[in-house]
Amino acid sequence: MGELPRLGTPWQDTVSGRYFGWRCRQASLNGEFAFAVEYVICRKCSLGWVDKPYAVEKYQRNGIASAALRALRIENRELAWHTGSGHMRDSRPFWRAVGDSVPGGYEHRVFCEHVARHGGTMRLWRLR
Repeated sequence: MGELPRLGTPWQDTVSGRYFGWRCRQASLNGEFAFAVEYVICRKCSLGWVDKPYAVEKYQRNGIASAALRALRIENRELAWHTGSGHMRDSRPFWRAVGDSVPGGYEHRVFCEHVARHGGTMRLWRLR
């Protein structure tokens, strides 16, 4: 999987504890956890997916999620961005706001075969 980048920003990446092949972008502010989002990239298809953004309550509605997603897009300018899971009713305004003028718009999209096969999201028996 390679080295995870050490960024000169509040953002740091770790291996996702939830999905094989995914990463977790995290932010700490003032020495405490503030935000995390899971993501995976397919360079072959020029697609990226994000899932499960979470901000600690005191940092919600302060732009930290937008800033984290923007940082991912800047680091991966060639990608169209989507979500792998459906949008809950409460989250639709958030996804519309952060997806404005973003290629892919963070719309729900089924995983490409590369992510499905190697990203731990599809059972091997389904690939045979």
